[in-house]
Amino acid sequence: NNSTRIANWERWHLDASDIGTADRQDDFRPDASLPSGWYKVDDSSYSGSGFDRGHNCPSADRTSSVAANSATFLMTNMIPQAPNNNRQTWANLEDYARTLVSAGNEVYIVMGTSGSGGTGSNGYATSIDQGRIVVPAYIWKVLLVIPLGNNDLARINSSTRVIAVNTPNSQSISSNWRNYRTSVNAIEQATGYDILSNLSESLQTVLEVKI
Repeated sequence: NNSTRIANWERWHLDASDIGTADRQDDFRPDASLPSGWYKVDDSSYSGSGFDRGHNCPSADRTSSVAANSATFLMTNMIPQAPNNNRQTWANLEDYARTLVSAGNEVYIVMGTSGSGGTGSNGYATSIDQGRIVVPAYIWKVLLVIPLGNNDLARINSSTRVIAVNTPNSQSISSNWRNYRTSVNAIEQATGYDILSNLSESLQTVLEVKI
């Protein structure tokens, strides 16, 4: 989003083929694929802000190759994230998603942000980088968990596990992501998005109220 300079949302699929032995690349860099004339956030844009360069799609979700891991360090995959949110709460949720994969599942993940104004290690801020990058107020994620198989859409039913989490972008956050469980419906109401839009309306009705 060229107004907020962060992604509105991201979506990715996670299964065992995404997880390998590639090292974390740490090659934070501007995204050259942005349209001409758009502001390109760079590695220094977060310096001294009190907020982490928080990954949307985690580095550890893409370790199948150096190229796959490196792609997660494009600055278009970053948000200004309170350090305790990023390094504790969010890291624990990301680790949990990978344990689901280890247990024989694949996971569809959607995440994004809403609002403006968060509290980092330097205190409250609505923006960083001289006002160019909006600091989100909330960071949310939805995980759709299904056993490994083919024809994924057809294998989603009313018993499919859905995990929806919405966390405040704050230093005072609990490290336990389970404290912030909510419903897909609540996230949709907060964001205006239709998150599970490829499912039938009847299935959405059942899954989107689950907590």
